[in-house]
Amino acid sequence: MSLSKATDRKLIHQRRIHPSAYLREDSLWDIEARLTDTKAYPFPTLQRGLLPVGEWVHDIWLRLTLDVNLVIQNAEASLQVTPFNRCPTIQNNVSRLIGLKIESGWTQKAKERIGGVAGCSHLMELLRPMATTAIQAIYPYLTFDQDGKFPMTSGLINSCYGFAEDGEVVEVLAPEQFVKNRETK
Repeated sequence: MSLSKATDRKLIHQRRIHPSAYLREDSLWDIEARLTDTKAYPFPTLQRGLLPVGEWVHDIWLRLTLDVNLVIQNAEASLQVTPFNRCPTIQNNVSRLIGLKIESGWTQKAKERIGGVAGCSHLMELLRPMATTAIQAIYPYLTFDQDGKFPMTSGLINSCYGFAEDGEVVEVLAPEQFVKNRETK
């Protein structure tokens, strides 16, 4: 374990989010994510009764089909297990995401389309890891050379410590944007 030793404790709740990226035969990309929730104690629900330890409270799937420009071409959800009977009836609303582009500010646009009573907070929660999964899958697959080099965009410079303008990554990949001995704020 990479964290320090924890104090004695008892597991109460476990959420798992598993995003994956697939290149389709038609050159589009499927980004899929699954969210599951379980409790480590018998969990009372209004409509499903008492759930035994480990039984899913949620089992929710979302698939976004993207083009290489990260524009959503199709969206599909499956709310297979939910605490309330009515939850799955909104799963078709994710089609409202079609046409959105994964870029800065896109989750706010998605929230306007499928947030609140028009959607599911758990589907909204899947959007962020799905976006990073899409970027981590599509961008490197299409642009990385065998030596690990790739084109640097202005959006990457200073987006994190690894891409700091005074770091070795920028010095190698974008020497024209490298700043020697930049003072850290």
